[in-house]
Amino acid sequence: MSQRPFSVCVYCGSRDGSDPAYAGAAEDTGKMLARQDWRLVYGAGDVGLMGRVARATQTAGGTTFGVIPQHLMDWEVGKTDLSTFIVTETMHERKKVMLMNADAIVLLPGGAGSLDEMFEALTWRQLDLHAKPIVVLNINDYWAPLLDLMHHVVNQGFADASLLDFITMVDTVTALEDTLSQHAN
Repeated sequence: MSQRPFSVCVYCGSRDGSDPAYAGAAEDTGKMLARQDWRLVYGAGDVGLMGRVARATQTAGGTTFGVIPQHLMDWEVGKTDLSTFIVTETMHERKKVMLMNADAIVLLPGGAGSLDEMFEALTWRQLDLHAKPIVVLNINDYWAPLLDLMHHVVNQGFADASLLDFITMVDTVTALEDTLSQHAN
């Protein structure tokens, strides 16, 4: 029985966003995952940053594992040509399947859905339900307000300072690769 490759769950937008650097970072992340022979785990959409990271991974010869709820098949344009393509009944099931099939979590720029996914992974980490690294790719300071919010939560007494230790912020795909490499071996 062969062991699955190191798997990286990428949460990101189903839109490209207003800064072209976000699309570039998504594509570079996909290429990096393939180059490292790491499996992409993501939301199985073929639009926005989601589609970009998946297509870049595929084009570079990488392995993809996508999970999408039935009700988003049309909206997010379910990418059925992935190495593994799973359709779930609910969003909650989607998030669980993605997280359970990953060794690390990466947050690229995105919106409410990306935040929901990351905060669930962070909450589960805080509750000691997993010990997977959570890495935030802070392209052009997109996630700087998130870091400020996390500090505010801690400073206002709603979380221990250890919460901040569960998130690693990086500014480049190279730094992302270096950080993930520390956990892949």
